[in-house]
Amino acid sequence: MKSTKASETLSISTHFVLPNDTNMLNNLFGGTLMAWMDEIASISAHRHCRRVVVTASVNNVSFRSPISLGAMVTLEAKVSRAFTSSMEVIVDVFVEHPSTGERTKSNQAIFNFVAVDQAGRPIEVPALVPETENEELRFQAALRRKQLSLVLAGKMKPEQATELKALFVSAGEE
Repeated sequence: MKSTKASETLSISTHFVLPNDTNMLNNLFGGTLMAWMDEIASISAHRHCRRVVVTASVNNVSFRSPISLGAMVTLEAKVSRAFTSSMEVIVDVFVEHPSTGERTKSNQAIFNFVAVDQAGRPIEVPALVPETENEELRFQAALRRKQLSLVLAGKMKPEQATELKALFVSAGEE
């Protein structure tokens, strides 16, 4: 199975925040943003494996700052790591100032997808090749997040989580 470069999974979408997208404070509904993020993340995961993908979990969502009515919102999604049948996708959300074009990061989310066959059973996905320093950092961090999730779910013993352990235990202490 041919590996995929992280850059090949980049997916970008831009939206205007319209009145029907806002809450009573005229800010974008968090649920609307989550739907936009899930959609762009699924496109990124699909680009990685070219198969049907389903959202398995949302590892993290941060709402750093409100996004107001009329704002231009750009979502950038990229696969950060592929495992056997799953992929982690990081979505960065930027708000663009309408008159200056200045972009500020307002939100981020981490989604996990699983590739499935026609019967809905998980199938193998290609390896991911990080190319930039940022892609490599995200690639390494994805394994730590995966191990943490497995430990918390009781599917991995803490002592088997070697990447997590390395964060807390120096080599001489083992």
